[in-house]
Amino acid sequence: MFFLWPKYLWLMATLPLLAAAYVWLLRRRGKMAVRYSSLGTVRAAAARSWRRHVPPFLLLLACAGLLFAAARPVAQVPLPGARSTIVLAMDVSLSMRVADVKPTRLVAAQDAAKSFLRELPKGIEVGLVTFAGSSQVAQRATLDRGVLVAAIDAFQMQTGTAVGNAIVVSLAELFPEHQLDVGEMTFGSNRGARSLDEPSKPRRKQITPVAPGSYSSAAIILLSDGRRTTGVDTLAAAKIAADLGVRIYVVGLGTVNGEASSPEGMPIYLQLDEPTLREVARMTGGEYHHAGTAEKLRSVYENLGSRVQVMARETELTGLLALSSALVALAGAALSVLWFGRIT
Repeated sequence: MFFLWPKYLWLMATLPLLAAAYVWLLRRRGKMAVRYSSLGTVRAAAARSWRRHVPPFLLLLACAGLLFAAARPVAQVPLPGARSTIVLAMDVSLSMRVADVKPTRLVAAQDAAKSFLRELPKGIEVGLVTFAGSSQVAQRATLDRGVLVAAIDAFQMQTGTAVGNAIVVSLAELFPEHQLDVGEMTFGSNRGARSLDEPSKPRRKQITPVAPGSYSSAAIILLSDGRRTTGVDTLAAAKIAADLGVRIYVVGLGTVNGEASSPEGMPIYLQLDEPTLREVARMTGGEYHHAGTAEKLRSVYENLGSRVQVMARETELTGLLALSSALVALAGAALSVLWFGRIT
C-alpha cells in the first residue's frame, strides 16, 4: 500500500487528543454526579454504563477512517473480471484434422473452447478469430455465449498457417482506433492501385509503447498446432501486442515434431514451432502451455479461465474508506438515539 497524499497522515496524531478529551469529560461529569437514593437505580445505571462508551468509540473510529482516507491510500485489490474482453484466436488449418488429440485436434479445441466459455464470468466479453492461410473475425466480442458457440461449431478448415495475422487481427478488434491493417503490414502501403473515387484510408495511429502486460482490460488466447507459413511475421505481431500492453496466452496443440496421422490414415509431418510460440508469450507477459491430449487441453483452458477472472489492480481506497467511515458515524448516532434518546 502507498499514499498519494502521505503528508496528511500527520492528521492521525489528533486522534489521541480526541480520546484524551473524552476521558477528561467523563471525569468532569463524575465529579458533578448526584447521589442516588435507590440501590436498584445505581445497579441499573452501572449495568448500562458500557453503552455510553459505544457511540463515542464509533465516532472516534469514523474520524480515524476519514483522516486515513484523506491521505488517499492505494492498494493492490483483487478485482473479479478485471479483464473485460478476451479474444480467442484459434487455428483452423488442415493439420487440425489430425487425430493424435482425440477425436481430432479441431474437435478437441472446439470442445475446450466451449467449456472455457461456460466457466468464464458472464460479464466478460469474448471475441473469436480464426486463422489458417488468412485470418478473419468469426465473431465480434460479445456477451452472448450462444452466438459464440454457434461460431465455434461453424469452423471451416483451410490451408496455411498465419499466426502473425491472427495476432494483428485480434489487436485490431481490441484497438480499432489504431487502424491495424494485415494487408499493409504484409505487402506494404502500395500493394495495389487505388481508384481516384475511392476514399482515402485513415492513417494508422502511432502506438506509444507501454509496459508489456500492463493493459488489464483485455487478453488474447492463441491456439496453434503448427508454424507460420505465410503472413505477418509472428514476432513482429507479438511486438505490437507487447507495445499495447496486451498479454497473449499461447496454447501449443498436438505433436511437437514428427509424424501424425490424418483421419484418412495418411501420415502428415508436423512440427510445432514451440520456440516462437514461447517467445510470443514471453514478449507479451503471457504464458505458454503445451497440450498433447484432449484432457490436457481442457485443463489448460480451465486454468486460463481462472487467470482472467480475478487479478490484482492498484485501486485508490479513498471513496470506500470515506463511505465506511460515514456509515460507522451514522451507526454511532443511531445507537445513541436508541439508547439515550439523544445524540451524546
